[in-house]
Amino acid sequence: MPLLPAAPMNSSSTGSTSSTFWREVSGARPGRVSGGPLAVQAPRSDRAAAHTFQDFQASVSDAWDIEEPLTPGPCAGGQGGPAQAVPGAGSHQHQSPQSITPVHTQNASYQNHQAASRRSPNRQNVGSRPQVSIPPSTDPETEKERNKCVRFENLLGQSPVNMHQLEKMSWSGIPGKFRSRVWKILCGYLPAGKSDEVLKRKRDEYNGYVNQYFNNKEEDIHKDTFRQIAIDVPRMSPLVGLFQQRCVQEMVERILYIWAIRHPASGYVQGINDLVTPFLMVFLQDFVEKDVTRNSFTFEELDEVTRNNIEADSFWCMTKVLDGIQDNYTFAQPGIQVKIRQLEELLKRVDLKLHSHIVGHDVQYLQFSFRWMNNLLLRELPLNATIRLWDTYLAEPDGFSKFHLYVCAAFLSRWKSELEQKKDFQGILLFIQNVPTAKWHDKDISLLVAEAYKLKYMFADAPSHLTECRINKPLL
Repeated sequence: MPLLPAAPMNSSSTGSTSSTFWREVSGARPGRVSGGPLAVQAPRSDRAAAHTFQDFQASVSDAWDIEEPLTPGPCAGGQGGPAQAVPGAGSHQHQSPQSITPVHTQNASYQNHQAASRRSPNRQNVGSRPQVSIPPSTDPETEKERNKCVRFENLLGQSPVNMHQLEKMSWSGIPGKFRSRVWKILCGYLPAGKSDEVLKRKRDEYNGYVNQYFNNKEEDIHKDTFRQIAIDVPRMSPLVGLFQQRCVQEMVERILYIWAIRHPASGYVQGINDLVTPFLMVFLQDFVEKDVTRNSFTFEELDEVTRNNIEADSFWCMTKVLDGIQDNYTFAQPGIQVKIRQLEELLKRVDLKLHSHIVGHDVQYLQFSFRWMNNLLLRELPLNATIRLWDTYLAEPDGFSKFHLYVCAAFLSRWKSELEQKKDFQGILLFIQNVPTAKWHDKDISLLVAEAYKLKYMFADAPSHLTECRINKPLL
């Protein structure tokens, strides 16, 4: 229903409430304090008039007109005057009709002002935030390696070095620039404190062994030992060009021959020659910028003193490792036989289905795991992966003698799905002897040792499960 036009309001009349009520339709609406001039309100003749509905209605305006100011704007005619007194707030002055701005005119001016102030921003800026310059993010692996280098540098700067902390940090891998020194410390070859004098004395001692023993290699008592060494050395790491250089082969021959002479209980056994390889490559890396495991390098380019120091360091560190697993190389190799039985028993307990699949096709553990124990997986892994594995072995108590068993079990379980697809003796054995590890890197080794640690922890409270694997009859 259309609204009737409002009649002119008389300031002295109290009988125009009806016209005042309908007049407000053109501007103010119930729900909010009015932002326009307050002269539109009818003056009250007494105190009770302030409580009428018309007075309240005149003091409110559009409920959704949220941006209207609470103080009156300028009067019509463009002259800005002082703010009008709010009715009911103590002011009872009467205003002339000439000073009153019509409500619909005042509201129209406010609406135009509010429309301009509420104008939508550029569409491209809707929902946008201030642009903040963010530095380019670094590779997480690079940042992790940098932080690890800082921790190793701080630790090795101490005197003496905290061995427990060093072993803990080395377990998950050693940065290449610190590996040579850390290996020497973990092997017990380099003291944790100041060690220059000790290092020089040990190197001089090895040079004395060379002068004392190596010149007698052609004697009848040692001739067979040296002949076997001379046959095995050229077979070392055929994919690494460094070991095909004659000067390197002669250096390895001296190391193996002197160790065999000084350890007559075992003497030289095939497989010991492979254990020199990681030490030689790590100690050589200190003097070569490029990765010696993947790039060719002429060993004779180094000066004689450096070559002699690398040879002496490799001999002493290899000796420390072999001291913990010497029963692997004594007569009948009893240490290896025990470990093979332990590996079979361990896999039976942790993965009976895989164990049954292997033995169900007449494959014996001796046929593939003997080399794993004899060469410490050096023939199954690329050289860079072997070096990373030895970081953990050197940091782990009895890493080469006990933890290696759990690594072999985890290594065999790693190929479960591939082995279960082989349905005959030949397929299973050929796959185990030629596992596809040529592209393995540090991450693969980290996963392998993590699985091995889980197995070790599983049997931590029940070590007799494996120590009961005695030799009732020889496997060989």
